[in-house]
Amino acid sequence: MKLEIDEKLVEIIQSATEKALLKLFEEHNESFYYCSLITTGEGLCPIISAWSKEALERVANESDDVEEAKYYLKWSYSETPYFAYGEEFFEDVNNVFIDRMNKLKTSEEMHREVQLRINSMEKVMHNLDAKGMFGRREQRLNIVINAEFMPPDYTNTERALRLNPQEALKEWLEEAAE
Repeated sequence: MKLEIDEKLVEIIQSATEKALLKLFEEHNESFYYCSLITTGEGLCPIISAWSKEALERVANESDDVEEAKYYLKWSYSETPYFAYGEEFFEDVNNVFIDRMNKLKTSEEMHREVQLRINSMEKVMHNLDAKGMFGRREQRLNIVINAEFMPPDYTNTERALRLNPQEALKEWLEEAAE
């Protein structure tokens, strides 16, 4: 299945995402197990959400019930300390998104635009994965990458299945997939 994408969107989102992720990985030498580009059902400017094993430990240890906290926090896009990480790199993306949305007239045009955006976000994550941003071989099996809508819907699972090796998804499919 070939996804309809917009090459200009891919280019601008990929530039911002790559800068943000390089900053994240350079500033936090941790074991990342989740990294996603997040948007809303309205197709707002994407943000990065990521979790590492170390960050999960730190955040969960602030709770009375550490194990319960780990369970609920593990895949939470909004409760990670790396929510909207590097958002300063997405200013141009936001401006393009606003400009494009202002030109739309009908709900069909808006729906198509949101689909182009999420598909382009998926392509960005695919491209960065192909460049080795999330590791290679065995190392790549330790991280789930995605392009997601929040609140979540079943299409998040479809994208996760396309973007990740099956072995990388086992826990995510059991614990977080829609």
